[in-house]
Amino acid sequence: MDVSKWKRPRRSALITLLVIGLPLLALSIAALTSNARLFILTLMNGLTLAALYFLVASGFTLIFGLMRNVNLAHGSLFLLGGYIGYSVGDLTGSWFAALIAGFVSVALTGLLLQVFVFRYMDGQELRQTLVTIGLSIVLADIYMWIWGGDTYQFDPPEWTQFPMPMPIINAYPAFRLLVLLIAIVIGVGLWLFLNRTRIGAMIRAGVDDKRMLSASGVNVQRVFAVTFALGAGLAGAAGVIGGTALSIAPGEDVRYLLASLIVVIVGGMGSITGAVIGALLIGVAETMGMAYAPTYGVVFTFIIMVVVLALRPQGIMGKKA
Repeated sequence: MDVSKWKRPRRSALITLLVIGLPLLALSIAALTSNARLFILTLMNGLTLAALYFLVASGFTLIFGLMRNVNLAHGSLFLLGGYIGYSVGDLTGSWFAALIAGFVSVALTGLLLQVFVFRYMDGQELRQTLVTIGLSIVLADIYMWIWGGDTYQFDPPEWTQFPMPMPIINAYPAFRLLVLLIAIVIGVGLWLFLNRTRIGAMIRAGVDDKRMLSASGVNVQRVFAVTFALGAGLAGAAGVIGGTALSIAPGEDVRYLLASLIVVIVGGMGSITGAVIGALLIGVAETMGMAYAPTYGVVFTFIIMVVVLALRPQGIMGKKA
C-alpha cells in the first residue's frame, strides 16, 4: 500500500483549513482584545447561524451531496416547513407540534418528489436543475397566495424564554443555545446513521453502484426514497427552528438554498463532517462580516469558497470523483 497516496488528501485538507483558519484566528484575537463583549456576542450569533445552516445543509448534503440529485427546490422545502409549522403552531399553541408538522409534511413532500420526479431523471443533472428551478418558482407563488407576503416568527417554548447567564456578555437567549444543541444531536445522529448502520451502508453502496446493490436483493429505489424524505424532512424542521430563531418570509428560500450550496461545496459533497465544518466557517464569517465590515460582509463567504475551490476543489472533507 502506498502510504503517501493515503496521506495526500489529509494533507491538502489540513493546508486548506490552515490557509482559512490562521487569518481568521489572527482577526479574532485582534477583535477580542479590542472589544471582548462584542466579539463573544458576535461569535455566539455566528455559531447559532452556523447551526441553522447545518440543519438545512444536512438535508441538502444527503440529497445533493450523497445521492447526486440536484434539488434546487431545497430552499422551498425549508420555507414550506416553516409555513406549515407556523399554521399548526398557531392552531395548537404548541411549538413541538409545529416542529413535528414541519418535519412530517415536508418529508412526505420530498417522498413524492423522489417517487414522481427524480426517479425518472436519475443521472440527468441538467434536467433536474431546470425542473427544480421551475418547481421553486411555482411553489414561491403558491406560498404567496396562501400565506401572503408577511414575515412570520414563532414563539419559542416557554421553558426557553429566558436569558442564560454567560461570562463577559452577561446573558444569551436560551433558545439559541437550544438550536446549537439540536444541531449537534442531529449531526452526531446522521453520522452514526450513515456510518454505523446497515441502512447507511446500503445508501452509500447504492450511490457507488446501484446495479450491484440491486442484484443483492435490495430495493434501491425504496432506499433512495427514504433518504430523500429524511433530507427533505430535515429542511422542513429547520424551517420551524429558523422561523423561531430568526423569521420566515418570501425570499428566505433563496437565501437558505444558497447557504446550503456553499456549505456543501466548502465542506465536501456527501460528508456530514464536511457540512459541519462548512456551516461553521460560513456562519461565523457571515456574522463577523456583518458586525465588523457590514459593507463587505457578504464578500467573506465567497472568499472562503474561492480559497477552498482553489486549494481543494472537492471540498475540505470531500473525496475526488
